[in-house]
Amino acid sequence: MLADDSALRGRLVLRGRAATGTARRPAAVRRRGTTVPRPPRGTGSKGGSNLRRLYEQIRRAWDRPLTAYYLILGSALLITVLGLVMVYSASMIKALELSLPASYFFGKQFLAAVIGTVLLLAASRMPAKLHRALSYPLLAGTIVLMVLVQVPGIGVSIGGNQNWISLGGPFMLQPSEFAKLALILWGADLLARKHDKRLLTQWKHILVPFVPVAFLLLGLIMLGGDMGTAIILTAILFGLLWLAGAPTRLFGGVLGFAALVGFILISSNANRMSRLQCIGATDLGPQGECWQAVHGIYALASGGWFGSGLGASVEKWGQLPEPHTDFIFAITGEELGLAGTLSVLALFAALGYAGIRVAGRTEDPFVRYAAGGVTTWITAQAVVNIGAVLGLLPIAGVPLPLFSYGGSALLPTMFAVGLLIAFAREDPAAKAALAMRRTVLGKGAGVRWKTMGRRVKKRPSGER
Repeated sequence: MLADDSALRGRLVLRGRAATGTARRPAAVRRRGTTVPRPPRGTGSKGGSNLRRLYEQIRRAWDRPLTAYYLILGSALLITVLGLVMVYSASMIKALELSLPASYFFGKQFLAAVIGTVLLLAASRMPAKLHRALSYPLLAGTIVLMVLVQVPGIGVSIGGNQNWISLGGPFMLQPSEFAKLALILWGADLLARKHDKRLLTQWKHILVPFVPVAFLLLGLIMLGGDMGTAIILTAILFGLLWLAGAPTRLFGGVLGFAALVGFILISSNANRMSRLQCIGATDLGPQGECWQAVHGIYALASGGWFGSGLGASVEKWGQLPEPHTDFIFAITGEELGLAGTLSVLALFAALGYAGIRVAGRTEDPFVRYAAGGVTTWITAQAVVNIGAVLGLLPIAGVPLPLFSYGGSALLPTMFAVGLLIAFAREDPAAKAALAMRRTVLGKGAGVRWKTMGRRVKKRPSGER
């Protein structure tokens, strides 16, 4: 009887503690100073698990062998297509001012894009040996054309720069644009052959004859007064020297010499000095020397987040000079807003990253130098153009690659993009992935063909 009373009393006490929330806890929890092991953060959370899964998927996709291939192809095509749209929008008023059809500049740019696409496809299918074989004829032909530009009656002066050759009718050719591609291919082949012979450890083999030929091209360009193209060619020169492993003292010496020559050329020309003084300008200046720079800022500022709408730019109505060439980025900001300009920047960043990835993952020295040179060319020219529009750099008069109006600039740039695509395809891992994809697609097509063959029933001869 007593045992039954004590058991009943114990059950009542436990029920009371449970009701008041003072039930006895396990020892590991009850003791002060001890911690209960908790599950890892996110294991009990569905959102955390999904984020980790998404991160892993993005990381695996980013590390795939064909990532660089798709980035180069996709970003280049998107930049070109968006550039065609903006060229049409930005050049309509200019064409009407010249009593031309509204689609005049767009038609010429579209034709250049079609030819450039053919060049891109051809370059993407060429082996590296053929690219190396083309480097010397391309360099020699470019030098001859750049000399012909200075011959009276053959060369044509536009905007104070004599860098053009008339091809008849409305078509013009600027040979200095092809000098960038020629220097990259020839320089990459030269440095690769010296790399194979282990000669790049000596400074004279790094400099000669690469630097003298580059200075020859720079001199021919500067005879025509095109400072912007000379800046881009200098950037390509330093990019290739850096990739070749030039010593710091040698690299600094060449850089200092180029800076000195550039300072002399800028200070000796009033127009170039005025451009230098317009960096960060907020007023037009006493004689309107900063008109283009200030109105470029006006165009960007009036665009807002999403722009005024495609075709609704105000600055292209005679306020902003060169709206479809050097300052097309400003019109893009006015019509498409910050979202449009950031999209263009993201596409160029993706193209630059993919080019660096191709150059960094190859074992072929020619591919490394050529891919690095093309990437330096496109990114440096984009930085110079966009920096000038933003008022951070002097106006150099260079087009935005693949985006601005100008067939002479578009054709070699699209061929250079084809080079990057060819190099990305030649990567062993990418080549294996492409071969596997073709095999899988071929097998899938065969299965579908056989399946369709089994599904077709024989009909009587008289049945239709």
